Amino acid sequence: MAPSAMSSGNHCTKALSEAQPVPYWLEDPGKPHPEPALTGAETCDLLVVGGGYSGLWTALNAKERDPRRDVVLLEGREVGWAASGRNGGFCAASLTHGPANGLARWPGEIHKLQELGARNLDDIEEAVARYGLDCEFERTGEIDVATEEYQVRELREWYAEMERQGLADGVEFLDAAAVRDQVDSPTFRAGLHDRRGVAMLHPAKLAWGLKRACLRLGVRIHEHTPALTLKPYGAGMAVRTPYGRIRARQVALGTNVFPSLVRRVRPYTVPVYDYALMTEPLTAEQLGAIGWKNRQGLGDSANQFHYFRLSADNRVLWGGYDAIYPYGGRVRAEYDHRPETYAKLARHFFTCFPQLEGVRFTHAWGGAIDTCSRFSAFFGTAHGGRVAYTAGYTGLGVGATRFGADVMLDLLAGERTERTELEMVRKKPLPFPPEPLAWTGIALTKWSLARADADGGRRNLWLRAMDRLGLGFDS
Repeated sequence: MAPSAMSSGNHCTKALSEAQPVPYWLEDPGKPHPEPALTGAETCDLLVVGGGYSGLWTALNAKERDPRRDVVLLEGREVGWAASGRNGGFCAASLTHGPANGLARWPGEIHKLQELGARNLDDIEEAVARYGLDCEFERTGEIDVATEEYQVRELREWYAEMERQGLADGVEFLDAAAVRDQVDSPTFRAGLHDRRGVAMLHPAKLAWGLKRACLRLGVRIHEHTPALTLKPYGAGMAVRTPYGRIRARQVALGTNVFPSLVRRVRPYTVPVYDYALMTEPLTAEQLGAIGWKNRQGLGDSANQFHYFRLSADNRVLWGGYDAIYPYGGRVRAEYDHRPETYAKLARHFFTCFPQLEGVRFTHAWGGAIDTCSRFSAFFGTAHGGRVAYTAGYTGLGVGATRFGADVMLDLLAGERTERTELEMVRKKPLPFPPEPLAWTGIALTKWSLARADADGGRRNLWLRAMDRLGLGFDS
């Protein structure tokens, strides 16, 4: 929504006065106790490094493929503490950060990518039921909303293109009246409703549920055990940790935003910090005032966009807009909080929902997203095929990480599958340049995107150059 439309006044910042600077999801009383750290020496068939979604799905799927495989998972802190426990809980079918990005980059295989993504989301839903993952999974869909007239035009044009390309199944264009019948905001002018392609869930509970499922299948999990080095050892690999060492025949790296143990992979990702607020539970009267009866996820269609959804207890999560890249690309706890962004998000929230004036925020937090130059995951192997890795999900990893886990397992098995044959899997994005070029380029891109939002969506010379290089970002 345009800066000129943003709400102002003390009530916006007052609503933050009691907000706790911790992720709402991670405060749940059902949080499991951490597993003991690795001490001494161990061996295994498959070592998984990283206790977020990437690592958890990899360990779980590996045991499903071969229950006899000895699998160990290492997590430097606690399972789900980083991006997997801090995100908005949008579990999307898309593997490509939306069909527009997929069509632009892989037009020849977009239908296969859409099919695999839909199947992946179905498989997640099936796994939630089969393992009893109490993660508040709701297949509610998502609405991309237009808040400016130029965005209405762009949504109409994109919907027409989806119909031409055969990508519009389950998607509906909503005019102003229709979108406000779904969720009532005076800023909404149109919407694109994907009815089946997105589920809402409790992100930390998904990670904790996957952890419990892994343990039940015999995966050995060691938390508070950072992997410090990765080196060849005989026919396998060895990983050193603070209190011990583990030798493995194969290794899968699901470390995403954190520096990869394969050094040549590091230039392909940068950390971008995203921030979110959570309100107190809405009353029935407040819910009625905004008419949010079908519980879809929502996101506006500006370059600097917001995403928002209802929790199981009818809180509103409101996040996005600011995307902050720290100079040097370091991941640090001090970047997890940004009061100036919280204040900005609060103003935007009450602009979108003036009916909710007086609602207070109970939690405010941030976290790092692993971003790559094509905005969707990339894959590869190292050390003669004994190590596989995936990273670069750019904020849409809640669902796509399960697909990435299967890709890593296919690559480690040396199998040619419908996944490993994909151009998306076989080719990598462009790496980011070293500093200060990375910071300068990202800052210029962010400034240009803000200008485009304020100028009817018109992309300046810099953004058009990035588009030609395949580095354009439009969501």
